Amino acid sequence: MTLSFFGIRRAPTMALLLSLAAVATGCASMSHGSKAAPTASLYSRLGGYDAIAAVTDDFLGGALGDPRIAPYFKGLEPKDIQRIRQHVVDQLCNATGGPCYYPGRDMKTVHAEMEINNDIWNAFTGHLNPTMDKFRVPERERNELVNIIGSLRGSIVNR
Repeated sequence: MTLSFFGIRRAPTMALLLSLAAVATGCASMSHGSKAAPTASLYSRLGGYDAIAAVTDDFLGGALGDPRIAPYFKGLEPKDIQRIRQHVVDQLCNATGGPCYYPGRDMKTVHAEMEINNDIWNAFTGHLNPTMDKFRVPERERNELVNIIGSLRGSIVNR
């Protein structure tokens, strides 16, 4: 799969991307027109793995191009970005009820020394709405994704 964010010179740090991008991943799947039953898992209602991967790519592409976020991504090579992207996809897949295993560390440990404040959190997660709009994520699924992402705030914002 071609990643839209590889063209950006600044690379994201693993911690910030893993937790903040988690919200975005779930959004992508709706672009594929999921016909899952309302009682199905969020993973199914979003459209599954491929949809989550597509949303992650779109969301990360926007976030990586943001000058407020870019300093957190300095120094990473394309292979590092690919690894982070995969962690985000796996984390979102797992958090939404999918069959994926997230092999990464917990968000508090990953973000411990990053000095992420509310402004950075808001700037990063602010890229989620345009992605959800683009993929036409319904209100119910948006709310569930926002709750998943919001639950990570206390482990990520540490300043």
